[in-house]
This record gives sequence, structure tokens and C-alpha cells, in this order.
Amino acid sequence: MGSRQHLREMKSGPPLEYQEDIRAYTKEYAAALDEKDPLHHFRDEFIIPSKKDLKRTTLATDASAESDEASDDRCIYFCGNSLGVQPRSTRRYIEQYLRTWATKGVMGHFVPHEDQLLPPFVDVDTAGSNSMAPIVGALQSEVAVMGTLTANLHFLMSSFYRPTQEKYKIILEGKAFPSDHYAVESQIQHHNLDPKDAMVLIEPENLDYPILTTEQILKVIDDNASTTALVLLSAIQFYTGQYFDIERITAHAHSKGILIGWDCAHAAGNVDLRLHDWNVDFAAWCTYKYINSGPGGMAALFVHERHGNVDEKQTGDDVSFRPRLSGWWGHDSKTRFKMENKFMPQPGAAGFQLSNPSVLDINAVISSLEIFNRASMKEVRQKSLNITGYLEHLLLNYPLDCPPEDKPFTLITPSNPEERGAQLSLRLQPGLLDHVLHHLEENGVVIDERKPDVVRVAPAPLYNTYVEVWEFCQIFLEACRVAVKAHR
Repeated sequence: MGSRQHLREMKSGPPLEYQEDIRAYTKEYAAALDEKDPLHHFRDEFIIPSKKDLKRTTLATDASAESDEASDDRCIYFCGNSLGVQPRSTRRYIEQYLRTWATKGVMGHFVPHEDQLLPPFVDVDTAGSNSMAPIVGALQSEVAVMGTLTANLHFLMSSFYRPTQEKYKIILEGKAFPSDHYAVESQIQHHNLDPKDAMVLIEPENLDYPILTTEQILKVIDDNASTTALVLLSAIQFYTGQYFDIERITAHAHSKGILIGWDCAHAAGNVDLRLHDWNVDFAAWCTYKYINSGPGGMAALFVHERHGNVDEKQTGDDVSFRPRLSGWWGHDSKTRFKMENKFMPQPGAAGFQLSNPSVLDINAVISSLEIFNRASMKEVRQKSLNITGYLEHLLLNYPLDCPPEDKPFTLITPSNPEERGAQLSLRLQPGLLDHVLHHLEENGVVIDERKPDVVRVAPAPLYNTYVEVWEFCQIFLEACRVAVKAHR
């Protein structure tokens, strides 16, 4: 099923009545939406920082934190696009890991337990890929939970970027996340090429509305097809929140004989990806944003099954597989501990692993994935479409006596829900950002900004509510009024 058709069918459920209902501007209406929300109970699975906690200058003890939690107002946390909140189960997973290490030492690698949450240490990478694959629409064999995002991009480009004299360019967004830009630039230099010649940047045609249309991206691919070795794009653009048409762009790159990879940092756990079905060559993503694994949590990568084949020759010792930077954890698990120093990769993405995984980190990742897998990404995406649409509706239409053109901000995220994830990026008029941020902070609202004038607002479907959206809009619009008055 095509990606855009898939989204249209998901949206074909009950209409969002708030678009025509004057009651939509009331808190009672938002509360009614929460009561009908099939994912509403998942909020209880997460620890939302309180307004009091945000202003603490010391860390609370466990006892005081627990006693305060019921009575202390939660903050409005719309920053899951930067760092997700902590699942309540994370502590249980980490404590069991520590208990296993303490009581078994090195034997924790191999000894199973009747009450284990995860298998012995030596098998946690497989448990990670099993839990992660449904989040990105992949086969279990196509996913490895490993490393960090930028390191994984380097590992993948070392395999998929094989420049020749004729085809040596890499196409990417002009405003790619800086780390992606640095990684591409350094990969080009690693091959003794000049980034000024080998790096093709897709720039927005309108800086006031910095969106890249699919047609523009396809044209850049066409214009550079004869000299391009690789395309690397973001599934969701970090600055604008634009969701690119992965399926169509991937197919077009392939029609020109070009490999294509995707940075899914802002898409994994956010939108209903179909990396296998869309025939993506490779992808990488972090897990500390929408997947809630904690700051700098272990990342993951995807390698389509056609690139993960391992062909053992019938004669001799030769093994045919896609070249990559190799490490011992990517070696065939059945013979890994024979220490024979002849690399025999595991089939699939597991063969791209290098070092043995951090069991501590994988516990944190899986503690959140277990929650996702009790819902489904289709359900998460459906709520995201609804709650982000409600946020947009209130921001642009409330109060009723203030038309959108009179408000001191503009939406630079696509207004078409199919072309965005959970994030709305709002560009404030010059000079307002600091005033707005101060007002939001004073009222217990957590978002993030991109200087000099953009705020990014991201209600996460698993733990944010429609009432929070309503409350945020009241606070944000008042913050804008205060900022405009102070700036005069």
C-alpha cells in the first residue's frame, strides 16, 4: 500500500468535529476528546515532570518524589521531539539488569531466569531488534539496535557510499541536521574528494516557508543522476517538521540507479514507517526522542534484506557479502567465540554490528518499546494526526476575533497532515522568542526553540492529552501578547 494512500485511509475514520464546532475552543471539549481517546491510558505509563520539579535546585529523594507526584501539577511537556519522558518501567528493567550483573557476574551473559524481562546478556541484541522492527515497518532481520545515530550513519555510508570517477556525489538537504551534514562531508573527504563538488544541497525555494516539495527533490535527483552515488535525507525534517514522501522519493532514486538512505531520528516512534515495503536501502535513527530511551540512548539501524545477504561459496573459504566496517559482534553468533579471525557476518542488519551491545542501554530502549508494542504505530499515528490537527486549529483560529494573519507567528510546518509528524514549528516575529520562552517556562511549559525565531511544539501521542493542547494554546497565545507588548 502506498504511503500517502495508507495515511489517507487512516484518516478516513470519525471526522474531527472540532473544525466546525464552536465548543472546540473550550476545555470541556478537550476533556471529552481525551475520554474518547483509545490511547489515553498509556499516559500512566510515563513520568511527566511536575512544575515543581522543573524549578528544583536539588534532586528529590525517592520518598519525596513519590509523595509529591499525586498532588503536584504536571508540566506541559511538548518536547518529545528532542527528549522523551521516562517510562515508569525503565527503573524496573534497569534494576533487573543490575541485579543480574550483581548476582551472576559474567555468567549473566548465559544464564536465563524464570522472572527475566530480557534474555541473558549475550542475546539482548536480538531482543532489541525484535521489539524495534514493528516500530519502523521492518523485518526483525533488517534491524540492529546498536551504537549512536551519527556513528551508525558513518557505518552505513562506509558500506553504501562507494564513489567512482563517474558517480561520486551525495545529495542531502541544505538544512540537514548539522551532524548529518558533518558526517556526509567527512565521508566525502575520506575518499579524497572535495565536498564543494561532491555534496549536492537541496535548498528551499522560499526561506520564509522552508519546505522542500517532492517535485523539487526529484528534480535535483534527475539533474544529478549521472554523477550521484547516494542520496541521504531526513524522513522528518528536524527544523520544519516536514515528513517527506519516503516511498516515492526512494522509488525515484532507484529508477536512476542511485542508493538512498534515510535519517529517521524524528520519524521513528512518531509516524507509521514502512521501511521494508518502501524498499529503503538503509536507515538510522536515535531512540531518545519519541522512543523515550533516555539522553543519548542506544540508536538503531535498518539494512534492507537484499543488502544483508551472506553467500557462503560452495568451494574454498570465500564468503560473499556487502562490504562494511566489521566487528566481532557482527560475526556469526554460532562461531563467534571460536576466535578464528575470519569474519563471517550474520545475515541481515546484525552483521553490521561491531562491539557487543550495552546491556544497560538496551534495557532502557526496550522498556519503552514494550509500551509501543502494546499499542501499534498505526494507532499512534492516528492520534498524532488528530491531536496535532487540534493544536493547529486552536493556534490559528483562537481567539475568534483574531484572524491568523494578525498573530505574531506563522506555521512553517506543512498544513497537510500527511506531510508532517507530531511537530509543529512556529516562526515568531523578530525579537519575540526570548519573551515567549520566559513566559512558557514560568507557566510550566516545556518546548524547544531554534534561534533566532522558531519554537517547535510536539505533542507525543502516547503521553500527551487534548486538555494539555488546550492549556498550551491559552498560555502560548498569552505569551505572544505579552511579548508583543514588551517589544514595542
